[in-house]
Amino acid sequence: MANKTYTQKRTGTETSSFGTPGRINHDSTKFYKSRLYEGLHKGQKVRYAENEVPKETLNKIFCKSSEKMDELPDNSVHLMITSPPYNVSKVYDNDLNLKEYLELLNSVWKETHRILVPGGRACVNVANLGRKPYIPLHSYIIESMEKIGYLMRGEIIWNKASSASPSTAWGSWLSAANPVLRDVHEYILVFSKNIFSRKRKNKENTIKKEEFLEWTKSVWTFPAVSARQIGHPAPFPVELPHRLIQLYTFKDDVVLDPFVGSGTTCLSALKDKRNYVGYDIDPEYTKLSETRISNYTNQMQQKDNKNE
Repeated sequence: MANKTYTQKRTGTETSSFGTPGRINHDSTKFYKSRLYEGLHKGQKVRYAENEVPKETLNKIFCKSSEKMDELPDNSVHLMITSPPYNVSKVYDNDLNLKEYLELLNSVWKETHRILVPGGRACVNVANLGRKPYIPLHSYIIESMEKIGYLMRGEIIWNKASSASPSTAWGSWLSAANPVLRDVHEYILVFSKNIFSRKRKNKENTIKKEEFLEWTKSVWTFPAVSARQIGHPAPFPVELPHRLIQLYTFKDDVVLDPFVGSGTTCLSALKDKRNYVGYDIDPEYTKLSETRISNYTNQMQQKDNKNE
């Protein structure tokens, strides 16, 4: 058989001149030693440390800025999931310029880096903004996160499909003068702290085989949720944090949302048998989050009472 495109070994495959279709037990050493990766941050040798979140802080939502999360010790959170406020004149936004806005986010990303365990993940759901010019917010966040010291792990395209806003802002209709792209997607940016892999320490995985195979793909398709239904201008659906929690945490791990909004991340953590901590500066949204969580807890209690 002429010109094989990869070298097959009993233990798996290795990088060759033409790449390889194999990925199980694949030896990619040759690729990562290439000059393409020269000068890039490739992780650190760190002593693994993990501290417990105090009981009085666990499963609580704090009405304060997440720029200082003094309630959380270093190396204590396993996963951060958030969608930051977009600073586009929604009712909960401050009117910051782009530099001020990114400085605010960077303060939170730095504090999150402090409290994540080594290998802990940070997942940021973000949409790009505007058209005159287009603001590639996701690229600004990636650049900031890498400067702080996060390792970029990938990006997921959330295809909102038929639930995407039915925008008619085509620019110049049927004309090459100024056609405008209409976004039907958002990004979920994935980073880790210091190292690429989490320490398991006898913890329990809960993700199913079929879910793992589907959710490790880089495009996710599921609908958005109604802002009016949730009571927040820009909620994301429970499906989004649910998938990230199943992929990146073990049972009983701690999940953080530093811009808690309507509390969807915390609610999803609770449903997935994880712990949570949330922050928001708006008392109405902390109350909304607590109400949603309380309603779910009461429903589960009633269900358990019926089954007794």
